[in-house]
Amino acid sequence: MTHAPPFEAFARIVDIALAEDLGGRGDITTRAVVPDDTPMSASIRSREAGRIAGVDIVQLVLSRLPGPATATILAKDGSEVSAGDTVVELAGAAASLLTGERTILNLMGRLSGIATATAAVVRAVEGTGVAIKDTRKTTPGLRALEKYAVAVGGGVNHRSGLYDAVLIKDNHIGIAGSITTAVERARTALGAQVAIQVEVESLAELEEALRTGVSAVLLDNMAPALLKRAVSLVAGRCHTEASGGITPANVREVAETGVDSISLGWLTHSAKSLDLGLDLR
Repeated sequence: MTHAPPFEAFARIVDIALAEDLGGRGDITTRAVVPDDTPMSASIRSREAGRIAGVDIVQLVLSRLPGPATATILAKDGSEVSAGDTVVELAGAAASLLTGERTILNLMGRLSGIATATAAVVRAVEGTGVAIKDTRKTTPGLRALEKYAVAVGGGVNHRSGLYDAVLIKDNHIGIAGSITTAVERARTALGAQVAIQVEVESLAELEEALRTGVSAVLLDNMAPALLKRAVSLVAGRCHTEASGGITPANVREVAETGVDSISLGWLTHSAKSLDLGLDLR
């Protein structure tokens, strides 16, 4: 189920993006070239196939500009579109539509690109029962939006930040001295019943993590053959998550090793924006 749009996060980023674009002088080109009260009708169209995310941004942008303008949404979040399909129809003050154009397209294109990439990976592992997860490798300030886009694409949101889940990684282990010590310290500080995930890079580390009774293991940068051995060793005792070096080309092979989930940082840090354009009607 797709999460509800993070309206507060959308509004905050829209305000920042408009302030960045308009500075202290506003849209000097539109103000100079377009007479006041000029009406305009336009369409936002997708120039390639993909999955739409972030359409609520359109009205948020228009509501922050002085001239009246309306948006009719034709492709809601989660919609699949083909090249040439109309996503939104716009009408109203030309100044508002032209001034808000780039903010709308930048944000919608970014989120739709993430949703599109996620949907492609989800399709690639269809039938395996594996969940596709995001990570914390997000654009600073855009995490809530980008994770929402992953959900629109059919993915599963991993932890939101450092505050809502325990993931003991290699550097934590290095400082603590061992997986066992790191897990013991986490339980002492946070309670014996806290869910703990540990990153492991070898079967020996996996065995140690399993002895501590962790809730989940992150199998980091393991080849498919090693992942199969790891899944067999776990034997259902905890959740298994594969991560690192996983691409659209090998994600199916990784999913077929029997892991429970696959996390992909590139969904949010490297997905290509969907090509959207605003055209006069």
